[in-house]
Amino acid sequence: MARPRPASFEKAKTVAENRRARFDYFLDDIYEAGIALTGTEVKSLRFGEGSIAESYAEVKDHEVWLVNANIPEFSHGNRFNHEPKRPRKLLLHEREIERMRNAITREGMTLVPLSIYFNGRGRAKVELAVARGKKLHDKRDTAKARDWKREQQRLLRDRG
Repeated sequence: MARPRPASFEKAKTVAENRRARFDYFLDDIYEAGIALTGTEVKSLRFGEGSIAESYAEVKDHEVWLVNANIPEFSHGNRFNHEPKRPRKLLLHEREIERMRNAITREGMTLVPLSIYFNGRGRAKVELAVARGKKLHDKRDTAKARDWKREQQRLLRDRG
């Protein structure tokens, strides 16, 4: 029997977050994926360095790859240092990869990384979402709803 997935993933230390993703995309399914890293990449991430702001994920030959994620070179790494923007393989189950492949073949769907973090066991993970891009009017509606929620909370707090 498969182990039930938690609603949100256990994040001991968040390294990089893609804050614009929730503003620019409608997020459908969210997955937790392992990431294949070299030693100096892990050390660089543990120091809190890394960026996924302009990165994306793609499915190639039954594998998922994280493209354009920037993990800077480790300061104390010698000739074994890594390339900062190399494509990195994401580790997922075959069923999850097939589900992602079917979802992104639909019109306007893409794979967006939301965050890179270390879980409770010290493993580097990527939070990945199947997302659909928002149009300009959708972004305005989202901002309007967010402002109204903030105003509601303020009114409720003031009235006691």
